[in-house]
Amino acid sequence: MNARDYKLLIVDDEVDILEIISYNLKKEGFVVETASHGEEAIKKLETYLPHLILLDVMMPGMDGMETCDLIRKDPRFDKTIVAFLTARGEDYSQLAGFEAGADDYITKPIKPKLLVGRLKALLRRVSNDISQNEIAVPTTVEVGNVLVDYEQYQVTVAKKKIDLPRKEFELLSLLISKPGKVFPREEIMDRIWGSEVVVGGRTIDVHIRKLREKIGDEKIRTIKGVGYKYKG
Repeated sequence: MNARDYKLLIVDDEVDILEIISYNLKKEGFVVETASHGEEAIKKLETYLPHLILLDVMMPGMDGMETCDLIRKDPRFDKTIVAFLTARGEDYSQLAGFEAGADDYITKPIKPKLLVGRLKALLRRVSNDISQNEIAVPTTVEVGNVLVDYEQYQVTVAKKKIDLPRKEFELLSLLISKPGKVFPREEIMDRIWGSEVVVGGRTIDVHIRKLREKIGDEKIRTIKGVGYKYKG
């Protein structure tokens, strides 16, 4: 990967952390902007469109969760990776992060080199579109009243367009690409999140639940102990 092709935004209220992370990322060749709180980050995003946003959770004023929620409501950032960097590692905190639309949850403390490696692993997926991940060959797939348009990055349910964050779109695209096929959880993790990123099993559950809320409970079936399939 060519680091110069990627823009990052680092958001943290601790100046020393911003400096350390920015220094190490710039040393690798990345284009880096920083913000010290959520409000500043949202303002910068009016003109700065990063490929990845690294967010601290505990910040004064608008915290990381609120900031992420606002970012995910902006269609310009549907394909932008959002990762939380936080000292809070509890399961419920991680689940809240994924609920807010995060792609990854990185726990402090972490060595700068490991953090850079983690972010590189996340960014490798920015350049891989759905067809490269073998999620879809045709430009559209329609099953029942659900239509997925891969070129337009849109989903229509009963002729009504719905907005899906990038991970939910990729997950739906994978499942609907082969209706009736059972996708094991391990395959879903590898295809959607990548084998280089540590993702807990609950991450899939959260995204499946959110998908069901938007397209209908009956369309995605759980195969106990195995994985999920899209009802053909």
